Amino acid sequence: MSIFTPTNQIRLTNVAIVRIKKGGKRFEIACYKNKVVSWRNKVEKDIDEVLQTHTVFNNVSKGQVAKRDDLASAFGTEDQTEICKTILSKGELQISERERQSQLESLFRDISTIVADKCVNPDTKRPYTVGMIERAMKDVHYAVKPTRSAKQQSLDVIRLLKDHMPLERARMRLKLVLPVKEARKVREKIVGLLASVEQEDWRPQLEIVCLIDPGRFREIDEIVRGDTKGSGIVEVLNLKDVEEGDETLQ
Repeated sequence: MSIFTPTNQIRLTNVAIVRIKKGGKRFEIACYKNKVVSWRNKVEKDIDEVLQTHTVFNNVSKGQVAKRDDLASAFGTEDQTEICKTILSKGELQISERERQSQLESLFRDISTIVADKCVNPDTKRPYTVGMIERAMKDVHYAVKPTRSAKQQSLDVIRLLKDHMPLERARMRLKLVLPVKEARKVREKIVGLLASVEQEDWRPQLEIVCLIDPGRFREIDEIVRGDTKGSGIVEVLNLKDVEEGDETLQ
């Protein structure tokens, strides 16, 4: 697909169009394919890597550039770069049905991969395969939301699948080292945040090896470091507590 703008003869190729309607008029920008979603997910931060040109159009395909008066009326500014950013964040990405389906399938796969990586079967402590999570997502008829990131949706999927299969976040194994002076006070604060305590040794200082839900890590870390004025230690022994082995998951 090649497009020429009659005003400046910029050649636009491999175009992805983002469109918005404001004030009864249509405004479009020309972007590089696969970059719009990266921008919205804050993966791509360089606007020049997203926009083919810092120009706002009424119709990209015909090369019809938007009038300055129309831009000022609709967006309250004539700064085309800022207007492009507004259209990027709020506009609708124009893609073919085949492209849309391909993106949804890719996003579905990304979500299932994240869930499989973060979760285990609580009965066996073994991870699920990506294929098993995909089948479970299909069984509960999960509908992918193209405007939300895979990471955001993975949290929704975890909550949803918990009602249909044994599933929980894989726990982190930590080693906490607390100075004797503050040990009892800190222990009282954090003990309710721990999933389980595997080891506890008070000599010569309090050392605790424990399992926690990943969502508790920041809170525990802040308590330990804050209440000990930085002398306490939070060491991650394992990011995921899973059973290893050759067992095949069916």
